[in-house]
Amino acid sequence: MHFSKLITTIAITLSCVSITAFAAAEKKPLNVLFIAVDDLKPLIGAYGNDKIITPNIDAIAAQGTLFNNAYSQWPVCGPSRMSLLTGLRPEVNGIMNLKDKIRDVNPSVVTLPQLFIEHGYETAAVGKIFDPRNVDSRKTDDPASWSIAYKPPTSFMKGKQKLAVESLEGPIEKFVDGNINKRSIKLLKQMADSNKPFFLAVGYKRPHLPFTAPKQFFDLYDPATFTLAPFQQAPKNSNAKYILNNNGEMLTYKPTPKAGEKVKPYPKGPFSEAHQRELIHGYYAAVSFVDHLVGELTAELEATGQADNTAIVFWGDHGFHLGDHGMWGKHTTMEQANHVPLIIKMPGQKASVYKKPVGLMDIYPTLAELSKLKLPYELNGDSLVPAMKGQKESKQPVAISQYKRVGAFGYSLRTEKYRYTEWLSKNKKVVYRDLYDMEHDSGETNNVINDPKYQDVADTLAKLLRENNKGLKRL
Repeated sequence: MHFSKLITTIAITLSCVSITAFAAAEKKPLNVLFIAVDDLKPLIGAYGNDKIITPNIDAIAAQGTLFNNAYSQWPVCGPSRMSLLTGLRPEVNGIMNLKDKIRDVNPSVVTLPQLFIEHGYETAAVGKIFDPRNVDSRKTDDPASWSIAYKPPTSFMKGKQKLAVESLEGPIEKFVDGNINKRSIKLLKQMADSNKPFFLAVGYKRPHLPFTAPKQFFDLYDPATFTLAPFQQAPKNSNAKYILNNNGEMLTYKPTPKAGEKVKPYPKGPFSEAHQRELIHGYYAAVSFVDHLVGELTAELEATGQADNTAIVFWGDHGFHLGDHGMWGKHTTMEQANHVPLIIKMPGQKASVYKKPVGLMDIYPTLAELSKLKLPYELNGDSLVPAMKGQKESKQPVAISQYKRVGAFGYSLRTEKYRYTEWLSKNKKVVYRDLYDMEHDSGETNNVINDPKYQDVADTLAKLLRENNKGLKRL
Protein backbone atom coordinates (compact mmCIF):
# COMPACT_ATOMS: atom_id res chain seq x y z
CA MET A 1 0.00 0.00 0.00
CA HIS A 2 1.51 3.33 -1.05
CA PHE A 3 1.48 6.44 1.10
CA SER A 4 -1.41 8.10 -0.76
CA LYS A 5 -3.56 4.99 -0.37
CA LEU A 6 -2.53 4.65 3.26
CA ILE A 7 -3.68 8.19 3.99
CA THR A 8 -7.16 7.50 2.60
CA THR A 9 -7.63 4.65 5.03
CA ILE A 10 -6.92 6.84 8.04
CA ALA A 11 -9.61 9.25 9.21
CA ILE A 12 -7.05 11.66 10.61
CA THR A 13 -3.32 11.81 10.14
CA LEU A 14 -2.67 11.02 13.78
CA SER A 15 -5.00 8.18 14.78
CA CYS A 16 -5.02 7.25 18.42
CA VAL A 17 -3.66 3.81 19.14
CA SER A 18 -6.37 1.61 20.59
CA ILE A 19 -6.33 1.23 24.35
CA THR A 20 -6.10 -2.52 23.97
CA ALA A 21 -2.79 -2.22 22.10
CA PHE A 22 -1.05 -0.44 24.95
CA ALA A 23 -2.84 -2.50 27.60
CA ALA A 24 -1.58 -5.75 26.05
CA ALA A 25 1.82 -5.38 27.70
CA GLU A 26 0.08 -5.33 31.09
CA LYS A 27 -1.19 -8.87 30.54
CA LYS A 28 2.15 -10.39 29.61
CA PRO A 29 5.54 -9.03 28.55
CA LEU A 30 5.67 -7.67 25.02
CA ASN A 31 8.01 -9.39 22.55
CA VAL A 32 10.04 -7.21 20.19
CA LEU A 33 11.04 -7.92 16.59
CA PHE A 34 13.68 -5.31 15.85
CA ILE A 35 14.45 -4.93 12.13
CA ALA A 36 17.41 -2.81 10.99
CA VAL A 37 18.30 -2.07 7.37
CA ASP A 38 21.72 -0.73 6.41
CA ASP A 39 21.85 2.55 4.40
CA LEU A 40 18.09 2.57 3.80
CA LYS A 41 16.54 5.94 3.04
CA PRO A 42 12.70 6.27 3.04
CA LEU A 43 12.58 4.88 -0.49
CA ILE A 44 9.54 2.77 0.34
CA GLY A 45 6.04 2.65 -1.07
CA ALA A 46 4.46 3.66 2.24
CA TYR A 47 6.60 6.82 2.20
CA GLY A 48 5.18 7.91 -1.13
CA ASN A 49 7.55 6.40 -3.68
CA ASP A 50 5.35 4.97 -6.44
CA LYS A 51 8.16 3.17 -8.29
CA ILE A 52 9.69 1.06 -5.53
CA ILE A 53 8.18 -2.38 -4.88
CA THR A 54 7.98 -2.93 -1.12
CA PRO A 55 4.64 -4.61 -0.31
CA ASN A 56 5.83 -6.26 2.90
CA ILE A 57 7.26 -3.14 4.51
CA ASP A 58 4.15 -1.27 3.35
CA ALA A 59 2.04 -3.87 5.16
CA ILE A 60 3.83 -3.14 8.46
CA ALA A 61 3.23 0.59 7.92
CA ALA A 62 -0.45 -0.05 7.20
CA GLN A 63 -0.80 -1.54 10.69
CA GLY A 64 1.52 0.69 12.72
CA THR A 65 2.79 4.22 13.19
CA LEU A 66 4.81 5.52 10.27
CA PHE A 67 7.15 8.33 11.30
CA ASN A 68 7.30 10.40 8.15
CA ASN A 69 10.20 12.58 9.27
CA ALA A 70 12.63 10.44 11.25
CA TYR A 71 16.35 11.24 11.28
CA SER A 72 19.64 9.65 12.26
CA GLN A 73 21.87 11.25 14.87
CA TRP A 74 25.03 10.74 12.79
CA PRO A 75 25.06 9.72 9.09
CA VAL A 76 27.51 6.84 9.49
CA CYS A 77 26.67 3.27 10.51
CA GLY A 78 28.65 2.94 13.75
CA PRO A 79 27.79 6.20 15.53
CA SER A 80 24.17 6.10 14.33
CA ARG A 81 23.55 2.57 15.57
CA MET A 82 25.36 3.10 18.86
CA SER A 83 23.34 6.24 19.53
CA LEU A 84 20.10 4.35 18.92
CA LEU A 85 21.18 1.34 20.98
CA THR A 86 22.39 3.37 23.99
CA GLY A 87 19.81 6.16 23.91
CA LEU A 88 22.69 8.64 24.04
CA ARG A 89 24.11 11.05 21.51
CA PRO A 90 27.47 10.16 19.97
CA GLU A 91 29.32 12.81 21.99
CA VAL A 92 27.89 11.30 25.20
CA ASN A 93 28.34 7.58 24.54
CA GLY A 94 31.78 8.21 22.99
CA ILE A 95 31.31 6.57 19.57
CA MET A 96 31.98 9.07 16.78
CA ASN A 97 34.01 6.89 14.42
CA LEU A 98 34.36 3.33 13.17
CA LYS A 99 37.25 2.21 15.37
CA ASP A 100 36.48 2.90 19.05
CA LYS A 101 34.75 0.11 20.98
CA ILE A 102 31.82 0.99 23.21
CA ARG A 103 32.91 -1.06 26.24
CA ASP A 104 36.33 0.62 26.14
CA VAL A 105 35.10 4.21 25.91
CA ASN A 106 31.94 3.78 28.03
CA PRO A 107 32.11 0.67 30.26
CA SER A 108 28.97 1.56 32.22
CA VAL A 109 26.67 1.91 29.23
CA VAL A 110 23.53 -0.26 29.12
CA THR A 111 22.50 -1.11 25.58
CA LEU A 112 18.85 -1.51 24.61
CA PRO A 113 18.99 -5.34 24.33
CA GLN A 114 21.02 -5.48 27.54
CA LEU A 115 18.20 -3.62 29.29
CA PHE A 116 15.77 -6.28 28.07
CA ILE A 117 18.05 -9.04 29.42
CA GLU A 118 18.01 -7.34 32.81
CA HIS A 119 14.22 -7.58 32.77
CA GLY A 120 14.07 -11.30 32.04
CA TYR A 121 14.07 -11.34 28.25
CA GLU A 122 15.82 -13.69 25.87
CA THR A 123 17.75 -11.60 23.34
CA ALA A 124 19.49 -12.46 20.10
CA ALA A 125 20.88 -10.72 17.04
CA VAL A 126 21.43 -11.86 13.48
CA GLY A 127 23.33 -9.81 10.92
CA LYS A 128 24.28 -6.18 11.48
CA ILE A 129 22.76 -4.49 14.53
CA PHE A 130 25.79 -2.87 16.11
CA ASP A 131 28.50 -1.91 13.67
CA PRO A 132 31.04 -4.72 14.24
CA ARG A 133 33.91 -2.22 14.39
CA ASN A 134 32.49 -0.63 17.56
CA VAL A 135 31.97 -3.79 19.60
CA ASP A 136 34.03 -6.68 20.94
CA SER A 137 34.61 -8.44 17.61
CA ARG A 138 32.96 -9.46 14.36
CA LYS A 139 32.62 -13.00 15.70
CA THR A 140 31.09 -12.28 19.11
CA ASP A 141 29.55 -8.82 18.55
CA ASP A 142 28.66 -7.36 21.99
CA PRO A 143 28.28 -10.35 24.34
CA ALA A 144 26.61 -8.30 27.09
CA SER A 145 23.71 -7.52 24.74
CA TRP A 146 22.74 -11.02 23.70
CA SER A 147 21.61 -13.88 25.92
CA ILE A 148 21.92 -16.19 22.91
CA ALA A 149 25.49 -16.12 21.61
CA TYR A 150 25.97 -14.15 18.40
CA LYS A 151 26.98 -15.96 15.23
CA PRO A 152 28.22 -13.98 12.21
CA PRO A 153 26.39 -14.56 8.92
CA THR A 154 28.03 -16.20 5.96
CA SER A 155 27.73 -15.38 2.28
CA PHE A 156 28.65 -17.30 -0.84
CA MET A 157 27.12 -15.13 -3.56
CA LYS A 158 29.45 -12.22 -4.13
CA GLY A 159 31.28 -10.69 -7.03
CA LYS A 160 35.01 -10.90 -7.58
CA GLN A 161 35.72 -7.52 -9.16
CA LYS A 162 34.24 -5.17 -6.52
CA LEU A 163 31.53 -3.88 -8.79
CA ALA A 164 29.12 -1.37 -7.25
CA VAL A 165 26.13 -3.15 -8.78
CA GLU A 166 25.72 -6.88 -9.43
CA SER A 167 22.73 -8.94 -10.46
CA LEU A 168 23.47 -12.55 -9.56
CA GLU A 169 21.57 -15.79 -10.01
CA GLY A 170 21.45 -18.32 -7.21
CA PRO A 171 19.42 -19.46 -4.19
CA ILE A 172 18.40 -16.59 -1.92
CA GLU A 173 19.88 -18.29 1.15
CA LYS A 174 23.30 -18.11 -0.51
CA PHE A 175 23.26 -14.31 -0.36
CA VAL A 176 24.36 -12.80 2.94
CA ASP A 177 20.93 -11.34 3.68
CA GLY A 178 19.25 -14.59 2.73
CA ASN A 179 21.60 -16.33 5.14
CA ILE A 180 20.66 -13.77 7.82
CA ASN A 181 16.98 -14.51 7.24
CA LYS A 182 17.50 -18.27 7.46
CA ARG A 183 19.07 -18.00 10.91
CA SER A 184 16.58 -15.31 12.00
CA ILE A 185 13.63 -17.57 11.21
CA LYS A 186 15.28 -20.45 13.09
CA LEU A 187 15.83 -18.24 16.14
CA LEU A 188 12.32 -16.80 15.92
CA LYS A 189 10.84 -20.29 16.14
CA GLN A 190 13.14 -21.16 19.03
CA MET A 191 12.46 -17.96 20.98
CA ALA A 192 8.70 -18.08 20.36
CA ASP A 193 8.59 -21.54 21.97
CA SER A 194 10.47 -20.35 25.07
CA ASN A 195 8.73 -19.42 28.31
CA LYS A 196 10.61 -16.10 28.25
CA PRO A 197 9.62 -12.98 26.30
CA PHE A 198 12.01 -12.25 23.45
CA PHE A 199 13.88 -9.39 21.78
CA LEU A 200 15.05 -10.55 18.35
CA ALA A 201 17.17 -8.12 16.34
CA VAL A 202 17.57 -8.75 12.61
CA GLY A 203 20.00 -6.56 10.67
CA TYR A 204 20.00 -6.69 6.86
CA LYS A 205 23.13 -5.53 5.05
CA ARG A 206 21.55 -4.31 1.83
CA PRO A 207 21.08 -1.76 0.35
CA HIS A 208 24.57 -0.90 1.65
CA LEU A 209 27.20 -1.02 -1.09
CA PRO A 210 27.74 -3.11 -3.09
CA PHE A 211 24.22 -3.21 -4.50
CA THR A 212 24.24 -6.99 -4.92
CA ALA A 213 20.93 -8.84 -5.13
CA PRO A 214 19.32 -11.85 -6.84
CA LYS A 215 18.50 -11.23 -10.48
CA GLN A 216 14.76 -11.57 -9.90
CA PHE A 217 14.75 -8.27 -8.01
CA PHE A 218 16.65 -6.45 -10.76
CA ASP A 219 14.07 -7.77 -13.20
CA LEU A 220 11.37 -5.83 -11.35
CA TYR A 221 12.70 -2.56 -12.77
CA ASP A 222 13.57 -0.90 -16.07
CA PRO A 223 16.47 1.50 -15.43
CA ALA A 224 15.34 3.67 -18.34
CA THR A 225 12.28 4.69 -16.28
CA PHE A 226 14.23 6.10 -13.34
CA THR A 227 14.26 9.86 -12.80
CA LEU A 228 17.75 11.16 -12.14
CA ALA A 229 18.34 13.69 -9.38
CA PRO A 230 17.35 17.07 -10.86
CA PHE A 231 19.92 19.08 -8.90
CA GLN A 232 23.47 17.73 -9.04
CA GLN A 233 25.67 20.55 -7.81
CA ALA A 234 26.44 22.34 -4.56
CA PRO A 235 23.65 24.54 -3.21
CA LYS A 236 23.79 28.22 -4.09
CA ASN A 237 25.56 30.36 -1.49
CA SER A 238 27.09 27.32 0.20
CA ASN A 239 30.58 26.20 1.20
CA ALA A 240 31.06 22.74 -0.30
CA LYS A 241 33.93 21.78 2.02
CA TYR A 242 31.50 21.59 4.93
CA ILE A 243 28.41 20.12 3.36
CA LEU A 244 29.38 17.83 0.47
CA ASN A 245 31.05 14.43 0.59
CA ASN A 246 33.62 13.36 -2.02
CA ASN A 247 31.95 10.05 -2.98
CA GLY A 248 34.92 8.36 -1.33
CA GLU A 249 33.08 5.18 -0.39
CA MET A 250 31.47 4.83 -3.82
CA LEU A 251 34.81 5.32 -5.58
CA THR A 252 36.17 2.20 -3.88
CA TYR A 253 33.77 0.29 -6.16
CA LYS A 254 33.64 0.14 -9.96
CA PRO A 255 30.94 0.40 -12.61
CA THR A 256 29.93 -2.62 -14.65
CA PRO A 257 31.95 -2.62 -17.91
CA LYS A 258 30.38 -3.03 -21.30
CA ALA A 259 30.67 -6.46 -22.92
CA GLY A 260 34.28 -7.16 -23.88
CA GLU A 261 35.69 -4.24 -21.89
CA LYS A 262 37.88 -4.41 -18.80
CA VAL A 263 36.71 -3.28 -15.37
CA LYS A 264 37.80 0.32 -14.80
CA PRO A 265 37.26 2.84 -11.98
CA TYR A 266 34.58 5.49 -12.15
CA PRO A 267 35.87 8.48 -14.14
CA LYS A 268 36.71 11.67 -12.28
CA GLY A 269 33.98 14.26 -12.21
CA PRO A 270 30.21 13.80 -12.49
CA PHE A 271 28.88 10.31 -13.08
CA SER A 272 27.48 9.60 -16.52
CA GLU A 273 23.75 9.08 -16.98
CA ALA A 274 24.38 5.37 -17.63
CA HIS A 275 26.33 5.01 -14.39
CA GLN A 276 23.64 6.87 -12.47
CA ARG A 277 20.88 4.65 -13.82
CA GLU A 278 22.86 1.54 -13.00
CA LEU A 279 23.38 2.67 -9.40
CA ILE A 280 19.75 3.62 -8.88
CA HIS A 281 18.72 0.28 -10.39
CA GLY A 282 21.00 -1.54 -7.98
CA TYR A 283 19.67 0.37 -4.96
CA TYR A 284 16.04 -0.31 -5.91
CA ALA A 285 16.72 -4.00 -6.49
CA ALA A 286 18.49 -4.30 -3.14
CA VAL A 287 15.59 -2.62 -1.33
CA SER A 288 13.05 -4.96 -2.94
CA PHE A 289 15.26 -7.90 -1.98
CA VAL A 290 15.18 -6.80 1.65
CA ASP A 291 11.43 -6.27 1.44
CA HIS A 292 11.04 -9.89 0.29
CA LEU A 293 13.04 -11.07 3.30
CA VAL A 294 10.98 -8.91 5.65
CA GLY A 295 7.90 -10.63 4.24
CA GLU A 296 9.33 -14.06 5.00
CA LEU A 297 10.24 -12.97 8.53
CA THR A 298 6.87 -11.44 9.40
CA ALA A 299 5.06 -14.44 7.91
CA GLU A 300 7.05 -16.67 10.25
CA LEU A 301 6.14 -14.42 13.18
CA GLU A 302 2.47 -14.97 12.32
CA ALA A 303 3.08 -18.72 12.08
CA THR A 304 4.53 -18.84 15.60
CA GLY A 305 1.31 -17.45 17.06
CA GLN A 306 3.25 -14.63 18.74
CA ALA A 307 2.29 -11.78 16.38
CA ASP A 308 -0.52 -10.58 18.64
CA ASN A 309 1.99 -10.05 21.45
CA THR A 310 4.96 -8.70 19.47
CA ALA A 311 5.94 -5.14 18.65
CA ILE A 312 7.73 -4.68 15.32
CA VAL A 313 10.25 -1.87 14.99
CA PHE A 314 11.54 -1.24 11.47
CA TRP A 315 14.30 1.31 10.88
CA GLY A 316 17.16 2.40 8.64
CA ASP A 317 20.38 3.61 10.25
CA HIS A 318 20.82 6.70 8.02
CA GLY A 319 19.99 7.93 4.55
CA PHE A 320 21.87 7.85 1.26
CA HIS A 321 22.47 10.40 -1.50
CA LEU A 322 21.43 8.89 -4.84
CA GLY A 323 22.91 11.54 -7.08
CA ASP A 324 21.49 14.68 -5.52
CA HIS A 325 24.16 17.40 -5.29
CA GLY A 326 26.37 15.03 -7.29
CA MET A 327 26.76 12.74 -4.27
CA TRP A 328 26.52 8.96 -3.89
CA GLY A 329 26.64 7.92 -0.24
CA LYS A 330 26.07 9.42 3.20
CA HIS A 331 28.54 11.47 5.34
CA THR A 332 26.76 14.85 5.22
CA THR A 333 24.49 16.95 7.44
CA MET A 334 22.00 17.23 4.59
CA GLU A 335 18.49 15.80 4.29
CA GLN A 336 19.15 12.79 2.08
CA ALA A 337 21.96 11.47 4.30
CA ASN A 338 19.92 11.67 7.50
CA HIS A 339 16.26 11.07 6.61
CA VAL A 340 15.38 7.48 7.50
CA PRO A 341 12.37 5.17 7.62
CA LEU A 342 10.95 4.38 11.04
CA ILE A 343 7.83 2.30 11.60
CA ILE A 344 6.60 0.98 14.95
CA LYS A 345 3.76 -1.53 14.96
CA MET A 346 2.04 -2.45 18.21
CA PRO A 347 -0.40 -5.36 18.46
CA GLY A 348 -3.98 -4.22 17.88
CA GLN A 349 -2.94 -0.75 16.84
CA LYS A 350 -4.74 1.52 14.40
CA ALA A 351 -2.56 2.81 11.57
CA SER A 352 -1.27 6.36 11.92
CA VAL A 353 1.23 8.72 10.35
CA TYR A 354 3.29 11.11 12.46
CA LYS A 355 4.67 13.97 10.37
CA LYS A 356 6.75 15.91 12.88
CA PRO A 357 10.53 15.34 13.28
CA VAL A 358 11.78 12.53 15.50
CA GLY A 359 15.18 10.87 15.98
CA LEU A 360 16.35 7.27 15.97
CA MET A 361 17.65 7.94 19.48
CA ASP A 362 14.00 8.08 20.56
CA ILE A 363 13.54 4.34 19.97
CA TYR A 364 15.27 3.34 23.24
CA PRO A 365 12.93 5.26 25.58
CA THR A 366 9.94 4.30 23.42
CA LEU A 367 10.53 0.56 23.74
CA ALA A 368 11.33 0.93 27.42
CA GLU A 369 7.98 2.65 28.00
CA LEU A 370 6.01 0.22 25.85
CA SER A 371 7.60 -2.74 27.66
CA LYS A 372 7.46 -1.08 31.09
CA LEU A 373 11.21 -1.28 31.67
CA LYS A 374 12.97 1.04 34.12
CA LEU A 375 15.56 3.22 32.38
CA PRO A 376 19.18 2.70 33.51
CA TYR A 377 20.12 6.39 33.29
CA GLU A 378 18.92 9.68 31.85
CA LEU A 379 18.59 9.32 28.09
CA ASN A 380 19.08 11.99 25.44
CA GLY A 381 16.03 10.94 23.43
CA ASP A 382 12.30 11.19 24.10
CA SER A 383 9.67 8.44 24.10
CA LEU A 384 7.50 8.36 20.98
CA VAL A 385 4.56 6.80 22.80
CA PRO A 386 2.75 10.17 23.06
CA ALA A 387 3.17 10.59 19.30
CA MET A 388 1.79 7.09 18.73
CA LYS A 389 -1.19 7.92 20.94
CA GLY A 390 -1.87 11.21 19.19
CA GLN A 391 -1.18 13.27 22.30
CA LYS A 392 -0.13 16.90 22.17
CA GLU A 393 3.64 17.52 22.34
CA SER A 394 5.06 19.11 25.48
CA LYS A 395 7.68 20.93 23.39
CA GLN A 396 8.36 21.70 19.74
CA PRO A 397 9.39 18.45 18.00
CA VAL A 398 12.82 18.67 16.39
CA ALA A 399 15.52 16.26 15.23
CA ILE A 400 19.23 17.00 15.35
CA SER A 401 21.81 15.23 13.21
CA GLN A 402 25.53 15.88 13.39
CA TYR A 403 28.74 15.18 11.53
CA LYS A 404 32.37 16.26 11.75
CA ARG A 405 34.52 17.61 8.97
CA VAL A 406 37.60 19.90 8.58
CA GLY A 407 37.98 20.12 12.37
CA ALA A 408 34.42 21.31 12.96
CA PHE A 409 31.22 19.70 14.22
CA GLY A 410 28.11 20.36 12.19
CA TYR A 411 24.89 20.37 14.21
CA SER A 412 21.88 20.21 11.91
CA LEU A 413 18.45 21.04 13.31
CA ARG A 414 15.38 19.77 11.44
CA THR A 415 12.00 21.32 12.16
CA GLU A 416 8.82 20.80 10.19
CA LYS A 417 9.70 23.67 7.84
CA TYR A 418 13.47 24.18 7.95
CA ARG A 419 16.91 22.61 8.13
CA TYR A 420 19.36 24.85 10.01
CA THR A 421 23.01 23.84 10.50
CA GLU A 422 25.85 25.38 12.49
CA TRP A 423 29.45 24.25 12.17
CA LEU A 424 31.51 24.87 15.31
CA SER A 425 35.26 24.69 15.81
CA LYS A 426 36.95 23.09 18.82
CA ASN A 427 36.81 26.41 20.66
CA LYS A 428 33.04 26.56 19.97
CA LYS A 429 33.27 29.30 17.38
CA VAL A 430 30.64 29.21 14.62
CA VAL A 431 32.62 28.91 11.37
CA TYR A 432 29.80 28.24 8.89
CA ARG A 433 25.99 28.12 8.74
CA ASP A 434 23.35 26.70 6.40
CA LEU A 435 19.61 27.34 6.25
CA TYR A 436 17.20 25.64 3.87
CA ASP A 437 13.50 26.34 3.52
CA MET A 438 12.33 22.75 3.23
CA GLU A 439 8.74 23.72 2.43
CA HIS A 440 9.76 25.59 -0.71
CA ASP A 441 13.18 24.04 -1.40
CA SER A 442 13.02 20.38 -0.37
CA GLY A 443 16.04 19.63 -2.57
CA GLU A 444 18.27 22.02 -0.58
CA THR A 445 19.34 23.98 -3.65
CA ASN A 446 19.75 27.42 -2.06
CA ASN A 447 21.33 28.31 1.29
CA VAL A 448 19.29 31.32 2.48
CA ILE A 449 21.23 32.00 5.68
CA ASN A 450 22.23 35.47 4.45
CA ASP A 451 18.89 36.33 2.90
CA PRO A 452 17.41 39.26 4.91
CA LYS A 453 13.94 37.71 4.57
CA TYR A 454 15.13 34.75 6.67
CA GLN A 455 17.04 36.67 9.34
CA ASP A 456 14.35 36.23 12.00
CA VAL A 457 13.97 32.56 11.08
CA ALA A 458 17.72 31.99 11.45
CA ASP A 459 17.79 33.71 14.83
CA THR A 460 14.83 31.67 16.06
CA LEU A 461 16.38 28.39 14.88
CA ALA A 462 19.76 29.22 16.43
CA LYS A 463 17.97 29.68 19.74
CA LEU A 464 15.94 26.49 19.25
CA LEU A 465 19.12 24.51 18.51
CA ARG A 466 20.58 25.60 21.84
CA GLU A 467 17.36 24.85 23.68
CA ASN A 468 17.74 21.25 22.45
CA ASN A 469 21.49 20.94 23.01
CA LYS A 470 21.44 18.01 25.47
CA GLY A 471 24.39 15.81 24.50
CA LEU A 472 25.82 18.36 22.02
CA LYS A 473 29.01 19.43 23.73
CA ARG A 474 30.12 22.27 21.48
CA LEU A 475 26.86 24.18 21.80
